[in-house]
Amino acid sequence: MAGPTSRLILLARRADRRGGLPFLVPRAVQAAPAAGAPASPALPPPPPLPASALVRSYSSAFTSVHGERPSSEYAKIRKESLETQFGRILGSSSQRLFADRGFGPVLALYRAATISFHVVKLTIWHLLLNDMHKRAEKFRETLIRLGPFYIKLGQALSTRPDILPSAYCEELAKLQDQIPPFPTRIALRTIESQLGSRISDLFADISPEPIAAASLGQVYKAHLRSGELVAVKVQRPGMAPLLTLDALLFHMIGGQLKRFAKARKDLLVAVNEIVRHMFDEIDYILEGKNAERFAVLYSHGSTSIKAPKVYWDYTRKTVLTLEWIDGIKLTDTKRISKANLNRKRMIDEGLYCSLRQLLEEGFFHADPHPGNLVATEGGSLAYFDFGMMGDIPRHYRVGLIQMLVHYVNRDSLGLANDFHSLGFVPEGTDLYAVGDALQVSFGDVRRQSNDFQGVMSHLYDVMYEFNFSLPPDYALVIRALGSLEGTAKALDPDFKVIESAYPFVIGRLLADPSPDMRKILRELLICDDGSIRWNRLERLIAAISEQSSESSKASGAGSGERSNGSSGWRSFDMHSVVAATEDLFDFILSRKGWRVRVFLVRDIVKASDAFLQEAAFPYMFDKVEKMGELDPERSKMIKRLVNTFQSFRQAINLAPDAWSAMLIRTLLKPESQKFVLDVFLALANHSSYKIPEAFWLCMSRFLNYLDKQDKL
Repeated sequence: MAGPTSRLILLARRADRRGGLPFLVPRAVQAAPAAGAPASPALPPPPPLPASALVRSYSSAFTSVHGERPSSEYAKIRKESLETQFGRILGSSSQRLFADRGFGPVLALYRAATISFHVVKLTIWHLLLNDMHKRAEKFRETLIRLGPFYIKLGQALSTRPDILPSAYCEELAKLQDQIPPFPTRIALRTIESQLGSRISDLFADISPEPIAAASLGQVYKAHLRSGELVAVKVQRPGMAPLLTLDALLFHMIGGQLKRFAKARKDLLVAVNEIVRHMFDEIDYILEGKNAERFAVLYSHGSTSIKAPKVYWDYTRKTVLTLEWIDGIKLTDTKRISKANLNRKRMIDEGLYCSLRQLLEEGFFHADPHPGNLVATEGGSLAYFDFGMMGDIPRHYRVGLIQMLVHYVNRDSLGLANDFHSLGFVPEGTDLYAVGDALQVSFGDVRRQSNDFQGVMSHLYDVMYEFNFSLPPDYALVIRALGSLEGTAKALDPDFKVIESAYPFVIGRLLADPSPDMRKILRELLICDDGSIRWNRLERLIAAISEQSSESSKASGAGSGERSNGSSGWRSFDMHSVVAATEDLFDFILSRKGWRVRVFLVRDIVKASDAFLQEAAFPYMFDKVEKMGELDPERSKMIKRLVNTFQSFRQAINLAPDAWSAMLIRTLLKPESQKFVLDVFLALANHSSYKIPEAFWLCMSRFLNYLDKQDKL
């Protein structure tokens, strides 16, 4: 029987061959026809579903012009794979702990006694205190006393309001690496034993005290014999066995901690994810490889993003030597102002780099807080500490974009399906109930926000009643986005990551021709019933026209270099826009797009009717200012159409050859010619009685106009 990893690979290959995400079997139509009613010829009858699928009616009753919703199969296999990986890591580490150290059992008993003592104290406080905030404070103090493992655990859980109450999350957010540095003599001994040479042979000089200290290690400033200035990161002694031991013992006390902290679900699942990343953090060779991979992906060829160089000759499992980069903390507003750094440009470059990490490459820095992301004197952004990195699969990157689009569209059922397919809600959840709860929350104006933390808090509050939990990959994504927004707010208090990221997301949808991204673009512009979101389309055309023309002007002035410009990444590539438009036309003209064509013909007729009654004949003798006095709605529609047409014409002028070739290809297709004929016939049929009406109205107003002229 194949394991979860092999099944995950097989599923990914299957998805690649199909050109998109894994999908469910075809579903039943939305409603059964009435007794005796003939079946609709437009849609073929669906194949019969198995009994298990009929029970889960939430996944079989939703129909959409965009096709089937992705299943949760990938999310389940991915979770199994990560849990299996964690089990192997913990198992091998525990074997080494008890095999390599003769006092392993004694150490385990001593540590267990220490932890038990603090847990007993915590239990007593649980009985004496009724105030949630005071309990949270005692919980934080206990984690500090228990040492590095529990401090890191508390820091990670502070970003998991799906597990802990908000009072505990706020208290744990205060946790810093509040452990005093270990003696320098021990650090120097570790360096010598790891590198196999004396300190004097390795470095010309090294700082007598650590420059920075954290729960897992501390950093010294040194000069190599060759003269380079470096940062030497040294791990605390015995971190690997202590981490292994604490992870094993936590399973003994996890239930008690869950009861004290009023955790909403089993802590052990979340802790296993966190511990898996802790094992990565104590492997400094892996951290060095992460730093190099990060530099290749995001720093090479750019002057705005820096990552320190790794000195491999001076790096081992518990010693990491990196290039020293002087920087200014983004929270140090005085030094940033003194250095005359462009805050908006730094925010734009940092946001662009982070969005590339999360949505393009998938390899991302999971903790870009102000200590790990600094500004250099030259205005670049430098990243440090590559121990906690995320590697999010493409399935989840596409899912993140899809969730954003559904959230912006206020598509509650689409968002509920996203939560199911990505593993946020368990199998068997009634997605219609989830969608209804989300729809109610969308109507609460007091809770609307483009602030990331506000949006997540909004979604968490809605999802608690549905046994909601963050998938392993998304736990780090949420942490990364939260840290990014918090860091950017140090430079601009009004910064909102979702609002700022939206142009990048649209650019990705237009530039990526893969079927799943094209499907999301269609969902952005077309409702599930086939009607077009004209407001969204108008704003998209206006944005493309405005930003592309600005980019063209900037490049003409010689200042459109992406690596140095603050807003070059916000512009749209016109050839990608043309390709996306052609794909959208192909979908509308296809068999799947028949409902879209029905709505499109209706809207075209409605717009022509507005022109006939409001713009063309009746008011040709009035001043422009009077237009719309009798029917402001039609007047508003005409103005929007005119503005959209002008924006579209401006966009065409930026790449006339590409647009002309695409339009010619589209018009030569038989489907296009048939649709144009349908539009012409619909307009002719509608105008057959509207034109005479408009003509006599025009004559009436003309006679009224002549009468006024005679009186003058």
